[in-house]
Amino acid sequence: MPAPIVFFDIAGPDLPKQKAFYDAVLGIKTDGMGRFETPAIGAAIPALLRTDPQETVVYFGVDDINATMAKVTANGGKIHAPRFTVPGVVILGLFTDPAGNRVGLVEMKNGKPIVP
Repeated sequence: MPAPIVFFDIAGPDLPKQKAFYDAVLGIKTDGMGRFETPAIGAAIPALLRTDPQETVVYFGVDDINATMAKVTANGGKIHAPRFTVPGVVILGLFTDPAGNRVGLVEMKNGKPIVP
């Protein structure tokens, strides 16, 4: 069995600003130290190894990528790649948070990624 994902972090120089951003955009409530838990779909979390520049991208499932992107820009983030379709795989979009971390969004319906 592959090793499970047990933790991830999203770093930035201004914790209160990061906390406010992720609460407003994704409804993530953190404690005073910035810790939080977020649900994962299914028993396994899909992952990918890439040969692109070094980075870690966390993908969050949302009902409407365009509506979430509006929250991103309204809260100090920037759209990196607007909503797009990877045929037969998923619908996704990418943004950067106020600290410059790149984060992905996967469009979901009934708790599952939409496969176009």
